[in-house]
Amino acid sequence: MGLSFHYSGSIIEPKLLPELIEEVLDIAKIYGWKSTIYGTSFSNNSLSGINEYSDKIFGVSITPPECETIFFCFLSNGRMSSPAHLKFFGKSEDQDENPFLYLISVKTQFSNPLIHATIIKIFRHLNQRYFSDFKLSDEGQYWETNNEEILKANFAKYDALLDSFHIGLETMPMEANESFEDYFRRLFELIEKRDRNNQ
Repeated sequence: MGLSFHYSGSIIEPKLLPELIEEVLDIAKIYGWKSTIYGTSFSNNSLSGINEYSDKIFGVSITPPECETIFFCFLSNGRMSSPAHLKFFGKSEDQDENPFLYLISVKTQFSNPLIHATIIKIFRHLNQRYFSDFKLSDEGQYWETNNEEILKANFAKYDALLDSFHIGLETMPMEANESFEDYFRRLFELIEKRDRNNQ
């Protein structure tokens, strides 16, 4: 739970990877954000088949304050992924899990609208130079609208939801013999009812 954005895509050309890494590292240095480098070049500057990949990650990640890590990383087939996605979904034989290997989510809820907007602007810039088939879905709606007021309103909405959830946990204890599933269902119904009454 918490405001996030989700993205997927591929690198345009394998030979662009070192330049992408250098540019992301420069951005991290400007903002004072933590960065981590993974593989810095694809083998022979080429990509494996679209449905084939090794157990190695290529690219770089950055971690803004109070934000989950953002991966500008790729598998050997050039598609975006992360070390955790490769570990959890890379060897999965469940076809329903295959899309999760290539869909990265980042929660920004505990940072602030300015950091969220900055991250989205970084993606806009990098997308023009390095990515193909890039898709980003932004729960803050900044990617889609470029409107800071909408972004701030969405942050406030998610903050209120988290506050309501926290208050609910404190004021509405589990009943005897109530399952966690039933408890959370009851809790969310109370939050939804409270939100409807406040509108």
